[in-house]
Amino acid sequence: MAWYKEWFGEEYLGLYSHRDEQEAEAHVDFVERQLGETRPRAVLDLACGAGRHTAVLRRRGYRTLGVDLSLTLLAHARRLPCAASDMRCLPFAPGSFDWVLNFFTSFGYFEKERENFLVLEEIVRVLAPRGRFLIDIMNAAHTVRHLQAREVQHLDGRPIDADSPERGAGARTVEIKRWYDAATKRINKRIRVQAVGGGLPRTFLESVRAYQPEEVTIGLHWAGLEVTGLFGNFQGDPHGSDSERLILVGWKPA
Repeated sequence: MAWYKEWFGEEYLGLYSHRDEQEAEAHVDFVERQLGETRPRAVLDLACGAGRHTAVLRRRGYRTLGVDLSLTLLAHARRLPCAASDMRCLPFAPGSFDWVLNFFTSFGYFEKERENFLVLEEIVRVLAPRGRFLIDIMNAAHTVRHLQAREVQHLDGRPIDADSPERGAGARTVEIKRWYDAATKRINKRIRVQAVGGGLPRTFLESVRAYQPEEVTIGLHWAGLEVTGLFGNFQGDPHGSDSERLILVGWKPA
């Protein structure tokens, strides 16, 4: 089974619980600064997860729909308009949205580049003419340079010392091993979650393509989108090799 069909469950929510609505508020502030010249008729939160960005957008009056493949994550967004779908084949008519927003490195999941390119084609298809987009992914140069090979955390994402007594039987901890595969240009993680009560652990894999800025820019252009800005963070700083993020914004030409 593909890794992205197994990993995005309760353990994922626990590990990334620090990615909260306060952070989502800051992200939406950035979206409004960069895309907000004309108020959109409809917004798609693509790969919305548990819906934290969808919730913030709707509180601010945007007609927003979230889409994700994980039914577990969508169950946490049950009070929000959302749909279960593969982002390679979205269940919407052409031109349905004025904004498509894709946060937190949810592009580059698929092993074959053609499949990743299908995601860009779907963004183009569901965007209205002159519609705006945002894609937020890791900055490959920074991520590879600072890759931490091994880490042990509490399930809620707090760091834990490898020699801490809290790692004993019954501790709810996560061991993460990371490596970069230069042949496939993918950042890989093996996530081992200690079971409650010291039972058998569960192991998950995460594998995401690490793109250079020019790769994504050219891919977007080929798909039919124009990039108007590259940013290194949600404070709006220009993108550089030391930036933590690669945030691309642009539009679909009429």
